[in-house]
Amino acid sequence: MINQLSWKVGGQQGEGIESTGEIFSIALNRLGYYLYGYRHFSSRIKGGHTNNKIRVSTSQVRSISDDLDVLVAFDQETIDVNFHELREGGVVIADSKFDPKIPDGSKVTFYAVPFTDIATELGTSLMKNMVAVGASSAVLNLDVAAYQEVVEEIFGRKGEQVVAKNMEAIQKGYEYIKNQAGDSLSTMELEKADGKKRLFMIGNDAIALGFIAGGCRFMSAYPITPASEIMEYLIKKLPEFGGAVIQTEDEIAAATMAIGANYAGVRTITASSGPGLSLMMEAIGLAGMTETPVVIVNTQRGGPSTGLPTKVEQSDLMAMIYGTHGDIPKVVLAPSTVQEAFYDAIEALNIAEEFQCPVILLTDLQISLGKQTVEPLDYSSIEIRRGKLDINAELPDPGEAENYKRYLVTEDGISPRVIPGMKNGLHHVTGVEHSEIGRPSEVAKNRQAQMDKRLRKLKNLNLANAVHKNVKHDDADVLLVGFNSTRGGIEEATARLEKDGIKANHAHIRLIHPFPTEEILPLVNSAKKVVVVEHNGTAQLANILKMNVGNHDKVESILKYDGNPFLPSEIYNRVKELL
Repeated sequence: MINQLSWKVGGQQGEGIESTGEIFSIALNRLGYYLYGYRHFSSRIKGGHTNNKIRVSTSQVRSISDDLDVLVAFDQETIDVNFHELREGGVVIADSKFDPKIPDGSKVTFYAVPFTDIATELGTSLMKNMVAVGASSAVLNLDVAAYQEVVEEIFGRKGEQVVAKNMEAIQKGYEYIKNQAGDSLSTMELEKADGKKRLFMIGNDAIALGFIAGGCRFMSAYPITPASEIMEYLIKKLPEFGGAVIQTEDEIAAATMAIGANYAGVRTITASSGPGLSLMMEAIGLAGMTETPVVIVNTQRGGPSTGLPTKVEQSDLMAMIYGTHGDIPKVVLAPSTVQEAFYDAIEALNIAEEFQCPVILLTDLQISLGKQTVEPLDYSSIEIRRGKLDINAELPDPGEAENYKRYLVTEDGISPRVIPGMKNGLHHVTGVEHSEIGRPSEVAKNRQAQMDKRLRKLKNLNLANAVHKNVKHDDADVLLVGFNSTRGGIEEATARLEKDGIKANHAHIRLIHPFPTEEILPLVNSAKKVVVVEHNGTAQLANILKMNVGNHDKVESILKYDGNPFLPSEIYNRVKELL
């Protein structure tokens, strides 16, 4: 038996590759296995190679694996493109319809199975993916009964006969492998899982759920890959909580509508990707000047321009910190797991209202669309903090001399906040510089006071676990640094370096801005070398690190910007080269 398995299914986009992986992985998740799934797909509706790689383990995994145990192919291109990942002794299961071929001399087991023919005999060729699932189960020596509940949930609304036919397709695929291989079948049977119930979800769904739990009741957005699932999830679920989603004409309208709704007192968010954030920058400046809370999700993808809409990259970092004109307080949070994405969505809402500023929840495609096992969420720990807003407060009458001092200069930099309709809360709101009651003012002394007030508010931001630390050594040979989805690959690379006798520490940055210098600096000072791992071509995180902690001579970069996620072995091998 084995405690870990890597399985991949591939074919042309639009022929059920995603659903094949879904059915396979959900069944294993319900048996208690930990999973990590990542889809490689094209930026088109149909056609083009796509695959779904799923790692199954009896312990927590946060990264795709270096190699591959089982490859399920619906076309020859899948074999040609992915065969190099197969380890010696791996298995290829291919649809015999396309006369599949593997390289000569390959040390793998090869099964040609008539996926399409079996499915057609059962009523429709569309069920070929179910045949493939059954064939995979034979190689894993997994009882097909594990799929019954999943198939019923997916196809139950179509009737019992459809459920029965799909289960029969799984059974036929299973039997075909068993009969073809006979006694020579070499299984890759997984050790028994613990059977515990866990969630299995993509980061975008976790973010959307976090927003609901955190009190968000309105979303204005324009759909864009790879952020659209947040909008799609909230369209379905938010009305159940008295909320609503509006699809706007563009990202500019989405951002300004979100600012307006927040001004009115409703916790509101918007979500987009790099091109959309570029359009939102002026509005983000407006939120900063008017001190209106707003949360914006940026799901990074390959750029510039349309770039690689369906591939991972982390090249929006500088733009998220410095993209707006002028100086405004801004917070940039970067979750590194799907579970963390849920809690950070809630925290982003709290920070935005407490500090009355824009908060950017920065993710990347691998987190947002990658599917991970998630431990049960702790709803009892959720706290909703609205800062200096009390909609039930009795405001003092300002008298005839002036209106409410919405932009009162305070010691902590945070002014009292009211919403429309509160008695005695009348004030002016404008994007130009203004006085304490909101009236336009270009008086130098007032400008200085308002700027200083806004800029000092984040000095009181104390975020727990601003940096994830795996620090075992006071005098490390190397400190590995990353953010967002590189966490899993770095964790595995760090463990391998430790086995080689290399003293390796790991710091994963969750609070990108304001930068947690006090937490990072001691780790940098105590390491002989610092290696920053990131998905961009200009070493953006490494440069931010240098700006805030110095030690330029220690800092090296491992960069990847081909659209594919880091493999643990890539990080491990590059670190070895740099030491």
